[in-house]
Amino acid sequence: MSAAPQTDFGYARVDLDAKQGLVDDVFHKVAGRYDLMNDLMSAGLHRIWKDVMVTRLGVSRTRPFAHLDVAGGTGDVAFKVVAAGAEAAATVCDINAEMLKVGRDRALKRGLDHRVEFVQGNAEALPFPSGSFDGYTIAFGIRNVPRIQLALEEAYRVLRPGGRLLVLEFSPEVVPGLDRIYDAYSFAVIPQLGRLVTGDAEPYRYLVESIRRFPRPEAFSGMIAKAGFGRVEATAMTGGIVYLHGAWKV
Repeated sequence: MSAAPQTDFGYARVDLDAKQGLVDDVFHKVAGRYDLMNDLMSAGLHRIWKDVMVTRLGVSRTRPFAHLDVAGGTGDVAFKVVAAGAEAAATVCDINAEMLKVGRDRALKRGLDHRVEFVQGNAEALPFPSGSFDGYTIAFGIRNVPRIQLALEEAYRVLRPGGRLLVLEFSPEVVPGLDRIYDAYSFAVIPQLGRLVTGDAEPYRYLVESIRRFPRPEAFSGMIAKAGFGRVEATAMTGGIVYLHGAWKV
């Protein structure tokens, strides 16, 4: 009998079919304070990175724009999308019910529950018809997907011709000099910050390890192209700590 296929879970190797459950457990633990931790870990920079992503999306201010944000359960990207266009509507798809609950509560408080829909679903098998959306974003979520190539193929499927893909993700390719400071901060500070804010350091130890296991920008661009996308580009931000990957369904 052949061994079960394996994949990375941080620095550990786990069965491919087991990874999703482990990732779900990570985000179940941190859902309530996920956005607060993002603010603390990035000194608020994640908001700027996401603003740049939404600007690149090119949401029409006057025409309808149907958008899908994957792995964005707390709703922060979706709220930015609908704020960018009067006729824009966003669907948030996340596999984690706790994250979605946070997002639904926030949408209701902001009076955006009629423009932002929250759907539980898997990035590898999206519960939407082909050609449903004008835009697809995933911010800091693609590296947690067990089968990244399959998720990119699903992104291609659900986009309309001319649709825009944008992936915001941390990168293992940080500029020399900054890389040592960044590594020291990631491994010494972030897990302890997670312990103070959420009561548990382990989810954040996994998250910083998972960044180092993510494909380098050139390799990830190749994966996007393999999924069928054209005009693939990768833009370094903040010294290569983050890359914004863009492409079109042509």
